Amino acid sequence: MKQLQFAIIGYGGMGSYHATTIMPQSQELVAIKGVYDLLPERNEAAKADGFFAYGSLQELLADEKIEAVLIATPNDSHKDLAIAALKAGKHVVCEKPVAMNTAELDEILAVAESVEKVFMVHQNRRWDPDFLLIRKLYQEKPLGDLFQIESRVQGANGIPGDWRHLKKHGGGMLLDWGVHLFDQLLFLIDSPIKYIHTDLSYILGDEVDDGFHSYLTFENGVKVIIEVGTTNYVTLPRWYVKGLNGTAKISDWALNGEIIRRTQQEIAAPKPIQAGVGLTKTMAPPQEEATEKLAFPKVESPYPSFYANFYDVVVHNAAPIVKNSEVRRVLSLLESILAAGKD
Repeated sequence: MKQLQFAIIGYGGMGSYHATTIMPQSQELVAIKGVYDLLPERNEAAKADGFFAYGSLQELLADEKIEAVLIATPNDSHKDLAIAALKAGKHVVCEKPVAMNTAELDEILAVAESVEKVFMVHQNRRWDPDFLLIRKLYQEKPLGDLFQIESRVQGANGIPGDWRHLKKHGGGMLLDWGVHLFDQLLFLIDSPIKYIHTDLSYILGDEVDDGFHSYLTFENGVKVIIEVGTTNYVTLPRWYVKGLNGTAKISDWALNGEIIRRTQQEIAAPKPIQAGVGLTKTMAPPQEEATEKLAFPKVESPYPSFYANFYDVVVHNAAPIVKNSEVRRVLSLLESILAAGKD
């Protein structure tokens, strides 16, 4: 089996993570021939990791042995680099968000079509185990139909890095984390959006958002809350979902949490409990026999890994798991949220 020869443009956190962690998982399919970064110290880091460092972008693109390029640079550089690589005859994998707006993405896709090369965006969190677990609950319905899904990512370190603080580079948490969480939910729920409202946070004083709350209602009736925060010293669960017959909480990426399902036994009416200085039957806990605790089901990705799929798309003309139409839909949604946030 012939390996696809890759070069990496940008050897910061994500570029080096691809090189040392993600791509080696598909090493029988893809191989890294070299790396280029604008910063000399990152080229030296690539050499220390065992990779050839190109002296210039032009040298990399002129290398006829390179069949595909990974772009892992700040967001505002994606369009020009992707078009240059495509025109040089390379297939392209691009980190997300893919571009600053849909107009830029449309330019990239037009070039990819004209040169007949594959262009795919690395929406890697479709493979997260916590998301795959939610996907299983949504599709297989052990809790009945899920009617409310809450997805949160929270921390207390502010906006990371340098360029992520700047609008001109495509900074902000909506583009940094929203691009993941919206992609997951739109990939999961096969229904048009009926309603959406988003509050962007600028509490830290940056020119870009440091977090957001988004509220969505889909035409099939599912309601979704998406929240990203960078000033949360006490965090809420990564996922909280409600079904007609139960509730699930996934606290973190390590899959701590619980699933509680209603039993079908006949249960007597609840008795009042003391609630503060009052009484309540409505909020009394269910009787012990009224519910059961379920173990988290084991989950495996029902689709191949990103690079295995990319290889199949290039070599065997397979269907991409991350379709450019899906990427465009998410980007268009984020674009509209940012535009509304200016009002």
